[in-house]
Amino acid sequence: MIVFLLIVLAVYALANYYVARRGAKALAAYTTARRIFLAVFIALALTFPLGRVLMALTGKRILPVLLEVGVFHLLVMLYGVLAAGLIDLVRLVNAFFPFFPKAWTARPGRTGLVLFIAAAGTIALALTVGATNAGRLKTTEIEIRFPKRAGTMDTLNVVLASDFHLSSISGKKRLARTVSLIDSLDPDIVLLAGDIVDESVSEQEEAEFSRIMAGIRAPLGVYAVAGNHESYAGLETALDCLRGCGIIVLEDEAVAIAESFILAGRRDRQSLGYQERRKSIPAILAPLGPTRRLPVILLDHQPGRLEEAKEAGVDLQLSGHTHDGQVFPINLINTLIWELNYGYLRKDGTQYYVTSGVGTWGPPVRIGSTAEVVRIRIVFDESALVSRLVS
Repeated sequence: MIVFLLIVLAVYALANYYVARRGAKALAAYTTARRIFLAVFIALALTFPLGRVLMALTGKRILPVLLEVGVFHLLVMLYGVLAAGLIDLVRLVNAFFPFFPKAWTARPGRTGLVLFIAAAGTIALALTVGATNAGRLKTTEIEIRFPKRAGTMDTLNVVLASDFHLSSISGKKRLARTVSLIDSLDPDIVLLAGDIVDESVSEQEEAEFSRIMAGIRAPLGVYAVAGNHESYAGLETALDCLRGCGIIVLEDEAVAIAESFILAGRRDRQSLGYQERRKSIPAILAPLGPTRRLPVILLDHQPGRLEEAKEAGVDLQLSGHTHDGQVFPINLINTLIWELNYGYLRKDGTQYYVTSGVGTWGPPVRIGSTAEVVRIRIVFDESALVSRLVS
């Protein structure tokens, strides 16, 4: 962990140094502007690590605004690196194949100022639009058919939500809106696919989250699995918080619900101890015995190794974690990492849905993705062989 943190800090420092250096060079002809830029940028770069340290030392009660500003700077840094890198790439190409107008090269000071303003303005606009977009919460509706009987149940209305990332500095207003939306969808059962708690929360915050969560109305209950962020927050404390919210947490457990279908929940792979192996899906389902013939819905926070669900005969796997990348270009990178970064997939008899989640990690910004709550209408029909996505 120490080595990992040192690597992260080194990357963070180098990225900020690169942006600061390129910005200062662009403003080289304007001494006052250059000094102001460097002072502001360095201050912003320090807010995130300083905010983390102060919140850890003071129980998150002193200067949480530093962390709020700091998480926005993460995107300033990211897009600053992209902008500076793109400009440097164009300059490199021009060095070998000159195409810049003479007016640009004749007055490098003014050209640097124009490029600086264009880059800074574009980043500011992107963050503003992204912050507004992150506040939106859409409803995605899908219909899935299971070619199986489910007791006397013909249909099931499932509401799926994930990645709330509730913490000391964010969450209550968003949670209240989400609960209101969930209730408006008239769920039979509510399933939460992890990363509900982002950091450890106080007893007072837990009580507030519990009060809001108590507003969920689902006759078959509210079930959840823990994600990787519950592990970061302190797994047992996070699970206590979830249970205090009236949520039934499944940790490598499976339950038969209404004698109609099986709901299974896996521990997140990042909650495992040193050399601890993940419990297989068949091992999780084994204790149910004869009811194993019922349709199976699996909650697994991270959508990795999808073939495991298929090989275990799972009918539907529901996951979160990816945020659909949350911001560009992470969404493009995610498609290279995950077989299913977002949305619906069918592999033989097993169907999958990965939600983009309700909240955000780090900066409350979404660029190229949208937060969602998912309503899944499951039709139990032995003659059904296909499913369709309703947008």
